[in-house]
Amino acid sequence: MQQAGTQIAARTAEIISELRGLEGPLLPILHEIQHQFGHVPAESLPVIAQALNISNAEVHGVVTFYHDYRKEPAGRHVLKLCQAEACQSMGSDAVAAKLKQLLGIGFHETTKDGSVTLEPVYCLGLCACAPSAMLDGEVIGRVSDPETIDEIVEAVRG
Repeated sequence: MQQAGTQIAARTAEIISELRGLEGPLLPILHEIQHQFGHVPAESLPVIAQALNISNAEVHGVVTFYHDYRKEPAGRHVLKLCQAEACQSMGSDAVAAKLKQLLGIGFHETTKDGSVTLEPVYCLGLCACAPSAMLDGEVIGRVSDPETIDEIVEAVRG
C-alpha cells in the first residue's frame, strides 16, 4: 500500500509540473488527477498543497465542494440523473427511486460488481426533454418511460 501511495504522489507531482504554469492551476490539476486515477486520491492532496503553496484544507475544500470530484473510483459506467426542478416536475424522483431499486444502490454509490456509479446532477440543459440523464457523457431525454429505464439498466449491467 505504501508503494501505491508513493506512485500516486509521484504521478501527482508530474501532473502538477505539467500544469502549474496555468493561471489558476488548481482545478485543471484536479481534473487531470481524476482523469489519470479515476478519482482524486487522498495521497495527492498534500502534494498539490505544497506545490501550489496553499493549505491542505484549501485543496480538500475545493475537492469536496465540487460534486464531480470523487474520493473513490467510479464504476465502469457513470449514470447521472438530473434532479433540478424541471426534471423533478416531470418525474425524476420516481425515476431515481426505480433506478436505485433496480441497481441496488443510492446516489453517490457504486454497485458491488463495479458496473455503475449513480450520481445526482442539477441540470443537464435538457429541460425540454425532462427528466433527463447522462450515461458515460451521453445525454438521454425522457427517461421516465419504463422501457428507457430498463434499457439504461441493461446497458450498465452488460
